[in-house]
Amino acid sequence: MATALLNDAVIYGGGGGLLYHNHHRRSAVGDGVLLVDFIGLRSGSRNHRATRRGFAVSASASRRSLRCFAVDGIRATAAVSVFDGEIADGRSSDESESRASQRQVVNLEDIIAERGACGVGFIANLDNKGSHQIVKDALIALGCMEHRGGCSADNDSGDGSGIMTLIPWELFDSWAAEQGLAPFDKSHTGVGMVFLPRDAALREEAKKVIVNTFTQEGLEVVGWRSVPTNASIVGLYAKETMPNIEQVFVRIAKEENIDDIERELYICRKIIERASSTEPWGSELYFCSLSNQTIVYKGMLRSEVLGMFYYDLQSDLYKSPFAIYHRRYSTNTSPRWPLAQPMRFLGHNGEINTIQGNLNWMQSRESSLKSPVWRGREGEIRPYGNPNASDSANLDSAAELLIRSGRSPQEALMILVPEAYKNHPTLSIRYPEVVDFYDYYKGQMEAWDGPALLLFSDGKTVGACLDRNGLRPARYWRTVDNVVYVASEVGVLPMDESKVIMKGRLGPGMMIAVDLPSGQVFENTEVKKLVALSNPYGKWLKENLRSLKPANFLSSAVLDNETILRRQQAFGYSSEDVQMVIETMAAQGKEPTFCMGDDIPLAAISQKAHMLYDYFKQRFAQVTNPAIDPLREGLVMSLEVNLGKRGNILEAGPENASQVFLSSPVLNEGELEALLSDLVLKPKVLPAFFNIRKGVEGSLQKTLHRLCEAADEAVRNGSQLLVLSDRSDELEPTRPAIPILLAVGAVHQHLIQNGLRMSASIVADTAQCFSTHQFACLIGYGASAVCPYLALETCRQWRLSNKTVNLMRNGKMPTVTIEQAQKNFSKAIQSGLLKILSKMGISLLSSYCGAQIFEIYGLGKDVVDTAFCGSVSKIGGLTLDELARETLSFWVKAFSQDTAKRLENYGFIQFRPGGEYHGNNPEMTKLLHKAVRERSESAYAVYQQHLANRPINVLRDLLEFTSDRAPISVGKVESATSIVERFCTGGMSLGAISRETHEAIAIAMNRIGGKSNSGEGGEDPIRWRPLTDVVDGYSPTLPHLKGLQNGDTATSAIKQVASGRFGVTPTFLVNADQLEIKIAQGAKPGEGGQLPGKKVSAYIARLRNSKPGVPLISPPPHHDIYSIEDLAQLIFDLHQVNPKAKVSVKLVAEAGIGTVASGVAKGNADVIQISGHDGGTGASPISSIKHAGGPWELGLTESHKTLIENGLRERVILRVDGGFKSGVDVLMAAAMGADEYGFGSLAMIATGCIMARICHTNNCPVGVASQREELRARFPGVPGDLVNFFLYVAEEVRGLLAQLGYEKLDDVIGRTDLLKLKDISVMKTQHLDLSYVLSNVGLPKISSSAIRKQDVHTNGPVLDDTLLSDPEISNAIENEKVVDKTVKIYNVDRAVCGRIAGVIAKKYGDTGFAGQLNITFLGSAGQSFACFLTPGMNIRLVGEANDYVGKGMAGGELVVTPVENVGFRPEDATIVGNTCLYGATGGQIFVRGKAGERFAVRNSLAQAVVEGTGDHCCEYMTGGCVVVLGKVGRNVAAGMTGGLAYLLDEDDTLFPKVNKEIVKIQRVTAPVGQMQLKNLIEAHVEKTGSTKGAAILKEWDTHLPLFWQLVPPSEEDTPEASAVYEQKAADQVTLQSA
Repeated sequence: MATALLNDAVIYGGGGGLLYHNHHRRSAVGDGVLLVDFIGLRSGSRNHRATRRGFAVSASASRRSLRCFAVDGIRATAAVSVFDGEIADGRSSDESESRASQRQVVNLEDIIAERGACGVGFIANLDNKGSHQIVKDALIALGCMEHRGGCSADNDSGDGSGIMTLIPWELFDSWAAEQGLAPFDKSHTGVGMVFLPRDAALREEAKKVIVNTFTQEGLEVVGWRSVPTNASIVGLYAKETMPNIEQVFVRIAKEENIDDIERELYICRKIIERASSTEPWGSELYFCSLSNQTIVYKGMLRSEVLGMFYYDLQSDLYKSPFAIYHRRYSTNTSPRWPLAQPMRFLGHNGEINTIQGNLNWMQSRESSLKSPVWRGREGEIRPYGNPNASDSANLDSAAELLIRSGRSPQEALMILVPEAYKNHPTLSIRYPEVVDFYDYYKGQMEAWDGPALLLFSDGKTVGACLDRNGLRPARYWRTVDNVVYVASEVGVLPMDESKVIMKGRLGPGMMIAVDLPSGQVFENTEVKKLVALSNPYGKWLKENLRSLKPANFLSSAVLDNETILRRQQAFGYSSEDVQMVIETMAAQGKEPTFCMGDDIPLAAISQKAHMLYDYFKQRFAQVTNPAIDPLREGLVMSLEVNLGKRGNILEAGPENASQVFLSSPVLNEGELEALLSDLVLKPKVLPAFFNIRKGVEGSLQKTLHRLCEAADEAVRNGSQLLVLSDRSDELEPTRPAIPILLAVGAVHQHLIQNGLRMSASIVADTAQCFSTHQFACLIGYGASAVCPYLALETCRQWRLSNKTVNLMRNGKMPTVTIEQAQKNFSKAIQSGLLKILSKMGISLLSSYCGAQIFEIYGLGKDVVDTAFCGSVSKIGGLTLDELARETLSFWVKAFSQDTAKRLENYGFIQFRPGGEYHGNNPEMTKLLHKAVRERSESAYAVYQQHLANRPINVLRDLLEFTSDRAPISVGKVESATSIVERFCTGGMSLGAISRETHEAIAIAMNRIGGKSNSGEGGEDPIRWRPLTDVVDGYSPTLPHLKGLQNGDTATSAIKQVASGRFGVTPTFLVNADQLEIKIAQGAKPGEGGQLPGKKVSAYIARLRNSKPGVPLISPPPHHDIYSIEDLAQLIFDLHQVNPKAKVSVKLVAEAGIGTVASGVAKGNADVIQISGHDGGTGASPISSIKHAGGPWELGLTESHKTLIENGLRERVILRVDGGFKSGVDVLMAAAMGADEYGFGSLAMIATGCIMARICHTNNCPVGVASQREELRARFPGVPGDLVNFFLYVAEEVRGLLAQLGYEKLDDVIGRTDLLKLKDISVMKTQHLDLSYVLSNVGLPKISSSAIRKQDVHTNGPVLDDTLLSDPEISNAIENEKVVDKTVKIYNVDRAVCGRIAGVIAKKYGDTGFAGQLNITFLGSAGQSFACFLTPGMNIRLVGEANDYVGKGMAGGELVVTPVENVGFRPEDATIVGNTCLYGATGGQIFVRGKAGERFAVRNSLAQAVVEGTGDHCCEYMTGGCVVVLGKVGRNVAAGMTGGLAYLLDEDDTLFPKVNKEIVKIQRVTAPVGQMQLKNLIEAHVEKTGSTKGAAILKEWDTHLPLFWQLVPPSEEDTPEASAVYEQKAADQVTLQSA
């Protein structure tokens, strides 16, 4: 059967097909059940194993102890927010047509409060026969997912679970009989599952509204049934909001067709929602489902109690041919009953990153949606979205609208969640019609983008699809009795392995659908082909879509230099903007890199004028969803845009395709001309200037109003393109340009509110846009494209200047033509835009447009409501008039007589005298050096005075202390030595800074009992031992340091695990006091780190297992932290390998961080670190340093508050860092809730840094941030300097505490009442509002010291502990003996072998163990199986494994093979999950079968043989060797800078799948390479019994020429890759390579 199946399979994208199936055969055995079980993400460490039992239903009972964490000994009592479902706002249909009713734009605050991620799955019987067994199986599988869900602090209220099935008519008929009712007319009856108000009187009112609506619609209410439930098992929080649950039965006599019946019920539900929204009980009424086909049972319950809560689910009469089930992990901490899933159509696991834009666009569509199926009633079914609901609920209602309007569920999801179809080798060749379908809808519907696994059903079709990135795992297997299981974890149901006939995985963008009436399973490409062929999309596109032809750049300057200068001044350019940003991009084609952090004041509190863009900070993904990788995984991203009217999406037709297609949003002058002459678009140019003849007051507001009216009129007159332009032949002093961002935002919002936004696109033709951040702001607030005419003119002027010409002539600069310079600028902007999108995890510019992915710092309500409605602006700020004045201050510069002959340098980037104030300035640096080097208290007092007198630099400068107590003497205050224990230094990597600096900081922190941080990049083991050989301050062990003492240790107490995993070995992990997971970094959140090649010395390369001189780029944090559950899994892994180390998670301040922090606390972290945007960095793009992240004052306040409100604050230590300079900063942070305080840049300054701000060049003049020997010799610092600094800071804190009258820090932590606003005026505005920072929500139940002294959170009882307590194993470890063991393993056994590896590494280091542990596991292993293995561990798994197999392994051997006598061909089956061998530093792994996505990512020394992989194989590899004996997915070897790969290519399809940016592809010609390959395959066959491997060896001479060898430049001269080495005798060759 297996071979027959495989012959019929369509392999898609090379990564293994989807559900293989065969139309010609039906299995005679069994009832043909298809069980699809997607369990989305992973979750926390609540894997408390009770007894180790056989994995049957009883196992679910034995794991009742799988409770969520208990807040150590504390019963949390937190207020839960009021129950508010997704209820539409009430508007009558005629009113919403009228212009008076302004549509409300979506508010980001509502959205970020609701984040969720979860587990989903389905089961379906292909014969469409209902049975109770299916429901029972679904509930068992749901119980096995408990470790993926979240719980509140009461340990009992789950975040939500539920199940969707066909309506169980037998059950309802038997109830009807008891009630004396006739049996239901199934084809004409709808069943509603309703959550009703708790109060009896309100409940009756609600029911009255429901019944009246049905009656008006001509439907007959047959009866109400109270749903039998068992309330005693509901958790405390959930009980407080538990609704009254009833079912309503209605008869629809007037319709015959199922679709019409469903539509009628949909209209009724919408009318009821609207009618109830104005009632006081409106938020308590919610329909889980109202349908003639399906019903949803759900609640705020843990998954294992769902079946016990609803008695119906236990009844044998409850039968269904399919079931979709879902378990929610909400990072929001007040989950609500209606937000449990499944929704009415979908079970969604993931996060929609573009939700704000999607909701705004859906709202804009309301007036244009029409379809004959609604018979003119479209007005009654609005609105289509609800900002107060979760992203899942909104995606569900968008899908519901499309499906009820006649689309199939498959088509609806292809429109809403398209795959990455561009440059797809398989699709474009074999399925061009699918590409046409996606191209057509790209211009109609912006993708709902983000990681997502979606299950859907309308009762006739059941299916599933995965997002374009494949960021949710999905595995499936099928048994001989025709049962198919799909799961994101294998092993969720007991399974007789001999009956399995195939195994596989769902890849990125893939879909599967089961047609219940016919019993057919449609695999990915078939589903899509059927949908795509329903209309002639290709023909429509060819006839109607117009592509904008690229126009040549201008080849000469248009304006003279004088005029250019005037324009630049008027529009706010500074000399830094021109020289450091525009000219760098024109010369190099990429964004400029800079270093250190952003230490200038926020725009609102600065005394210098800023452009409007500077008030905006980009949002970025952290924890709840991953950033994506624009550098290595750019194949899923696109900057394409369509301009023109977007038609009615409910009706497909050729006229909708009449648009103009742009390949990028960056236009040059020629392309803008072409658009302006397009007759179909009827473009209208709207000049954007305001008139100040009658004074500034109110002028901007009036002009904006007129601009919006003009836009409105143009669109009503048929214009499809509005060009907002600040271009004019002559500038006039009294007509300044409106800030273009304000103009774009205002017009965009105005058109949305008037229902016209879909009819036209907006393009900005502007002088005030030249950096990537500025383009992103314009696009994010509604512009589809931008023509930066002054920036292009500046590029031309630069290229024509004598200086540039001479530099090029003398070879000091690569020669570029004038056109090339502009092309470079445009290219740099485009790659910068991709990076900004990717930070938020968004792949498509079309979804970013209008999505408002920004936060605002310093603009007041009237500005925000006018142009940026829905964006968060926590601290208020400038009014429109104040903004007008700021704009004017630039404008007048162009007209004053004494205007300088060159642009002013405001000093925003580099410090300069007279420029903007920098927190880290030369004067401050000198004063600090004097104080710490001379140990002079008076000098420290001068330093303090300098800080006290500085201009306002950060938000906390607007606050001061106040107290309710009398001062006390300093002698009574806790000692400085106990205060310094709360201090930490920043995560600065050895590589970014020199060895001297890194070690001096570590020694100083160890002396005072604080904590230093390794940064990413490993640590030299020589630093772990205390020094005993110091003479006169020098030690032969660390000869480059001075000022040492005996007993010093240079180890970093906090060891960092970042996305690059550089140097993360088991020994590194077990030698840490704390392990820090770096999710984001203040200077560049949402991006990976970068270390320029010239800083990678031989020493650095050795520590990082990489190649000297090769630049190192860390991926954005996404490989094993896709989501909150994955982060919880990584926390689990680290607790597993080192149970004594606390695990901290480093986040960066942004709106919504409180929600994230709660999720991290639920994920079992011990410490949460909040970094401000002003943290330093060794190298980062300027726009990231300047424009991402928020002030820590807001991030800390929000995190502290949210954790308190949810009873989670006592579980975690809160640490904060970012621009800390003194005791005042420490005490302010304490009052805002922080327990520990981090110093980064200041610690470097104290050890000698002089803020030259050239870290990224390797030329640091004092050897602090350089790897050059001669510069490092100049390093001035000694550990004692830093010790002095921290003691001074602690003494300052003591003095402040004494003044306030408090004896210890514990007494002031979280006491915001000790802070008040300073009486101080900010130059630009009187409207800043810091009440958010000053508000108080209460204090933790225990003191900060008690929180800091808590034990490390545990993983609970784990399998490794059982193994370690086995005397034979412990004896083998203790005495280096050999032991053989065989053990059973289940999917709840996670990170198995990690703790054993930790014990060995602690005792013997990474290579010293001489014994052997030969352990065989039988069964399905949980995540992170065999993580951090060390040499001497030989692990064998007979069965299968989930994600992260062999994560961080450093040695030993790992073999994964299926059980004997399976019914499938092992080489065609997926047997291990995604992201295997992540960051491995040694060892060998042999897998008989295929792996998922990102196999061997960041592998630096391990050797692997596998029989097929998914996409992104060998990504970021820096060493080792990977052999693939089968098919691979797309994008092989992206970012691979070391190591070798051998890939078997039997059908010549490999070439288009390889990322050729770095590696070279060649045949295996070098004898040493051939030998290496053959030896590895022989070992593979011997260890796994692979038939594929044996066949290759048998026909070696015919197979060898089919292998390709991938060789990065650093390996080109090795004997394995270069045939020149032939003279070396083959017998010297060993297996080790690279």
